[in-house]
Amino acid sequence: MKIQEYQAKEIFSRYGIPVEKHTLCNTAADVTAAYQREFGTGKAVVKAQVLTGGRGKAGGVAVVNNEQDAREQAQRILGMSIKGLPVRKVLLSEAVDIAAEYYVGLTVDRQARTALLMLSASGGMDIEQVAALTPEKLIRFPIDPFVGMPDYVARRLAFSLFGDKEHALRIGRILQAIYRIYTNEDASLVEINPLALTTGGELVAIDAKIMFDDNALYRHPHLRDLQELTEVEKIEAEAKEKGFSYVHTEGDIGCMVNGAGLAMTTMDMIKLNGGEPANFLDIGGSSNPDKVTEAMKLLMRDRQVRVVLINIFGGITRCDDVALGLIHASEQVKSDIPIVVRLTGTNEEQGRELLRDYPRFQIATTMREATLMALNAKKNLKN
Repeated sequence: MKIQEYQAKEIFSRYGIPVEKHTLCNTAADVTAAYQREFGTGKAVVKAQVLTGGRGKAGGVAVVNNEQDAREQAQRILGMSIKGLPVRKVLLSEAVDIAAEYYVGLTVDRQARTALLMLSASGGMDIEQVAALTPEKLIRFPIDPFVGMPDYVARRLAFSLFGDKEHALRIGRILQAIYRIYTNEDASLVEINPLALTTGGELVAIDAKIMFDDNALYRHPHLRDLQELTEVEKIEAEAKEKGFSYVHTEGDIGCMVNGAGLAMTTMDMIKLNGGEPANFLDIGGSSNPDKVTEAMKLLMRDRQVRVVLINIFGGITRCDDVALGLIHASEQVKSDIPIVVRLTGTNEEQGRELLRDYPRFQIATTMREATLMALNAKKNLKN
């Protein structure tokens, strides 16, 4: 689960991590009032609040010098979308005089099965390029869960960034606070980019990012109140409630499959033949036609989907039940989207026979045939 910057900064403050003065605003009028109240004159920063990175490069962060400038920039940012996400809130923040920018992040190293602390003296917007082009500038420290982050560990890590004792002690306390957030709140990522060293010698978290483990949210009901789902995340949450495994991707061929392995193979086949899957959707082993109907409705809600590919292997699942569910779905959801169906296994002939009375369904017998039919159907749509 992702949360917004302003929410992450509230958690940072609770754990003793210094952040700049800031106010959450929903309208340009709110920004004007907050600027008058908090700053009066001088510089401030208007920052878009969206659940994605790259806000600065997209124009979602602006330095303002006066009240009119603050209002105009707020109107501009509140009217934009960043990576398809509309900006509905902005943060009016104190403009900090920065002497140097650092990166601090704590995440899960799944290969090492432990927490991984990452530090860099090259923080800022292009930390991804730093990691890709100059990986030696990104220092990585696996954290032993049986040791954690006691004072001596935090100080040793802090001195890798600062030779100055006072600054090292301060960042050491920040590292300990980050680790407490990570462990206490079941976070999967805690990141400060940049952690700014001001011209006055203070360390301030200019940006804040926290992600939480969805599987641990039942232990933290207070975190559920922070959740602001995107449209895609709402669909994924709804799918989970209905017993599906659904993950949205960026393609245009919708997939419905029974079984995770078969679903991954289907996605691979689409990509191997030059297409792009729109999702991972595993409906499981149920033969309930109603479940198939709900899965089809869910697929059709994705506006990116231009063709649907259904790949069913009937073991426990009966292919004729799947066919009935598809027929019910086609009667309830009116759409011109082509649907390619491959049924194999238990009652496959009966299932195919049921679908032959409905011209909307294109019937395949092999996975490769189904994939090529889906790609061809998409090609015909372009023509």
